Amino acid sequence: MKSSLSSLNLIFLAFLFFSCSSNLDFDQVKDLKLEPAVLANLAYFDIPANKLIDDGGNHVLADVRGFDVFKDKFFTNRLTKAEFDFEIENTIDRAFVVNLLLLNANDEVLETITFNVPAYTGGSNVIKYPTESFENQRLENLKQTINIGFVVFVAAGPPLNDDSTGSLKLKSSATAYLIIG
Repeated sequence: MKSSLSSLNLIFLAFLFFSCSSNLDFDQVKDLKLEPAVLANLAYFDIPANKLIDDGGNHVLADVRGFDVFKDKFFTNRLTKAEFDFEIENTIDRAFVVNLLLLNANDEVLETITFNVPAYTGGSNVIKYPTESFENQRLENLKQTINIGFVVFVAAGPPLNDDSTGSLKLKSSATAYLIIG
């Protein structure tokens, strides 16, 4: 029995040395096209209620931040699509309108994305907004973006002061789709 197992093992090993192969075509590398997707944080802010001191009327809080992603021509020339995802959590007893502004080198507004944020009424108040997709002309506008501005409009309501609690938080991410090849 032991010699028959050895014979079977030897025959099995012999079959392992036979293999199929085909001619390799190294010219196929010329047709190689990579399509990576890159995920990155886009913007974030956390504004405490006591920093929004007002008298109960409409007020505006503005902020502009540098956005130098498109200085890299390698990246810009290969970008085929971008998607932005936004999430806002409001734990302040006030409604807000948040505008995200895409600004060019002359501080001209290329696009405005508006988010209506309801007042906090208790419990979870996290709003996930629909994905903003940038293709075609909208993508070309995005590629000209040098700064991102945030304008927060505070809706009328009970006055906010140093003792006001809660915060307004924005989280966002960007997915960039590239073609390399």
